[in-house]
Amino acid sequence: MSDGTTLNGLLELASASAEGGLRILDRRERCQMLPWSEVHERARSVAGRLREGGVLPGQRVALVYPTSAGFFDAFFGTLLAGGVPVPLYPPVRLGRLDEYHQRTAAMLRAVDARLVLADKRVRRLLGPAVEAARPALGCRTVEELPPAAPGAIPVGEGDLALVQFSSGTTVEPKPVALSHRAVVAQTVRLNGFWPDSGGVIHSGASWLPLYHDMGLIGCVFPALERCAELTLIPPELFVARPAVWLRTISRYRATVSPAPNFAYGLCADRIRDEELEGVDLSSWRVALNGAEPVAAEVLRRFQRRFAAWGFRSEALTPVYGLSEASLAVTFSQIDRPFTSRRFDRQTLAENAEAIDDPPGVEIVSVGRPLPDFEVQVVDRERRELPERQVGRVLVRGPSLMEGYLGLQRATARVMMAGWLDTGDLGFFADGDLYLTGRAKDVLILRGLNHSPVEVEHAVDTVAGVRTGCAAAASFMPEAADREQLVVMVETGKGVSTSQYPRIAEEVSRAVLVATGLEPDRVEVLEPGTLPRTSSGKIRRREALDRWRAGALTAPAAATPIRLVGAALRSSLAMARAERRRGHG
Repeated sequence: MSDGTTLNGLLELASASAEGGLRILDRRERCQMLPWSEVHERARSVAGRLREGGVLPGQRVALVYPTSAGFFDAFFGTLLAGGVPVPLYPPVRLGRLDEYHQRTAAMLRAVDARLVLADKRVRRLLGPAVEAARPALGCRTVEELPPAAPGAIPVGEGDLALVQFSSGTTVEPKPVALSHRAVVAQTVRLNGFWPDSGGVIHSGASWLPLYHDMGLIGCVFPALERCAELTLIPPELFVARPAVWLRTISRYRATVSPAPNFAYGLCADRIRDEELEGVDLSSWRVALNGAEPVAAEVLRRFQRRFAAWGFRSEALTPVYGLSEASLAVTFSQIDRPFTSRRFDRQTLAENAEAIDDPPGVEIVSVGRPLPDFEVQVVDRERRELPERQVGRVLVRGPSLMEGYLGLQRATARVMMAGWLDTGDLGFFADGDLYLTGRAKDVLILRGLNHSPVEVEHAVDTVAGVRTGCAAAASFMPEAADREQLVVMVETGKGVSTSQYPRIAEEVSRAVLVATGLEPDRVEVLEPGTLPRTSSGKIRRREALDRWRAGALTAPAAATPIRLVGAALRSSLAMARAERRRGHG
């Protein structure tokens, strides 16, 4: 019997239990229930077919599936065959297939994929990517693999469990190689945060994509390790009808459910009361918020909006993690309201010092390191900084990656003496970690550093702008004596181009009011225009490059932004000064 030190072992242990399994919803919110024993049996069948089809231990198998039973057949089947699954995102934007094929081909080459597995519908769309990458065994469905007896090959905890791609917000995504030891260590520590106690038996619900670490490692593996139930919602269904998420939590009494910040804003903005008839959110004990910067006002808005349906404010739990650490690094305290503090914007920009300032910029704490993890904030010479000094965030712990697959130099740049350089900036205050942004995304304006996140969060308040769909970037144009700030925003569906000038002006005003920065240009764009990572994050640098090349501009019906005038700037400055005096 397995000792549970590998994912294969966890699956074997779970298959012997009568408890738990995967519940997969379809577009009509009907469910397919897969007990863990059935997941194991189906995976053994696929494993035999993969071995018969020529997949050898240690070889990579790319998986391109929607949220479905087929994904788990392929994922665990690859593991039981001794292979290494590489989940990739399926094509969802049919209007941008050329870009999708280029990126997918690059990822297939990066991992030297032996085989691509896909369902029938997706396989029909993968032709150009597969042709460009030329995996040795091509692209097949599971049914096209040769029949064989079910079986499994033993693996060790030091063997690779999967390769997942980093988000790639500032650079091209890199293949992150994770061992069984790492993902099991992460899984055990996650489950340690919500032990079954006091009569509460924890279960999960998630709409997150299965190719994303928060969806796979953060939801599926903890359910597997504790033989619990997990209800899965197709991500495209959540985007179309966000209320499905809350209805699912209520219907199946889920206690743990994570999402990025934008999802909480989307629910608060788009869900109508009539969509929540009979909904009771009182079972939701842990509403994790991670994968992108956390906005305090979005959390407050969500709490206010759904308190009438039993949502508890102390369920909101900001966290921090990254692909290279398997997932989570820090957690806020469970069952306590989230913590946020305001810091002086000017000192953060000038000398990277965090000084409390009631009218200043609000930053949400992402908590403290997980058990057996260490986090340091260091300067450019990698000397540890004291509390309240902003620097680069380094991480050490039991679930760090083995490295970037096949990229020794890139691995050496971020991993030294057991520490991972996350590329994030932040500081500690009273033992809690606060993040200020990505080192490569910093806005440099008039010699001072500013976070693009604060600008983008301000944009979310403008009517007609899609929540979480803004990109702020700075650059030095030719023949100019200072850097320029450009803000690109996507509109919601159905917004007329006649509204674009109004949106541009209100975006500029909102940014100035919230940050004191005045955009030099605002581009109002159609939905789905901004470049994104596979997990939906905006690629700020690529967006700026495309904009400067003329590929990201407003439709002809939109007019250039009318910059906010000096009178408003003066009144804002006076108001800020008055607030400071009042708090002094």
